[in-house]
Amino acid sequence: QVCAQLCRRPCYCPWVPPRCPRGSPLVLDGCGCCKVCARRLGEPCDFLHVCDQSQGLVCDYSSAPAGTGGTCNFEDDEEGCEVNGRLYRDGEVFQPSCRIQCHCLDGGFTCIPLCQEDVRLPSPDCPFPRRVEIPGKCCPEWVCEGAQEQPRDARAAPGAVSPLLWSPCPPWGTEWSPCSATCGLGFASRVSNQNRLCRLETQRRLCSAGPCPALPAALPAVS
Repeated sequence: QVCAQLCRRPCYCPWVPPRCPRGSPLVLDGCGCCKVCARRLGEPCDFLHVCDQSQGLVCDYSSAPAGTGGTCNFEDDEEGCEVNGRLYRDGEVFQPSCRIQCHCLDGGFTCIPLCQEDVRLPSPDCPFPRRVEIPGKCCPEWVCEGAQEQPRDARAAPGAVSPLLWSPCPPWGTEWSPCSATCGLGFASRVSNQNRLCRLETQRRLCSAGPCPALPAALPAVS
């Protein structure tokens, strides 16, 4: 009955489809006739202006007055996260940037860094360490400034050992720590010298301690 009242046959659609905001795909309207921008979480909706089903959204009329439109919400009251205009489902792991990784849980999200957070102190061969952005790489790296090379005669002196010559790096490190989370996504850390500068640094990696138990259902209110 609603379709007969709102849908015209044959279809009459604009020649140029609408330009949608970022994160809102073009979909067919409720009549299956013209292309419209899918409504996002929290946006108004009705029979013609449909929600983005690819994000698990449906038009929720539960809190709307009779005869009016609804609001786009997750189906079955499923909670999710919206970050930079994009929706993530509960339990989904995502990367807003190459430097952090996040976990959507219970309507909020927590993030951990993917770049190593080591600190380099000044040393004789690197008196002024500085962390800089490297083109083509996500994480910044340490570079040395102010290091002076020894004169060529001194490096070539018989029996002299040049500090600039490459030497093998004996591997050293601690075991990975237990996962920081008792369930779900967490991270483990260790101290190791397995890097191109052969210096001790704290390293992290993601770990999973298994799925978290489901929350108990809320008890009905007693009048």
